[in-house]
Amino acid sequence: MAEIVFSKEEKAILVHKLQGYLAKELQHSIGQFDAEFLLDFIGNEIGAYYYNRGLQDAQAALAARMEDLQDAIYQLEQRTEFGR
Repeated sequence: MAEIVFSKEEKAILVHKLQGYLAKELQHSIGQFDAEFLLDFIGNEIGAYYYNRGLQDAQAALAARMEDLQDAIYQLEQRTEFGR
């Protein structure tokens, strides 16, 4: 898996969301520096699980589309004396 790199703006948004969550749900405030370290930890240690689930979902969606495409091709097939 290639390393996922966020822009400064994206990382700032993620850090802000993490700080907001901790403050609201756990009544715990952390600074930007600590939030960035926590975000990096979550990304490095847990991110691959979400990434792999996303790939599995993409594969399932692609398989469903391929099945639809195979059905469409089958419907285009002309009858001949040859069997399948």
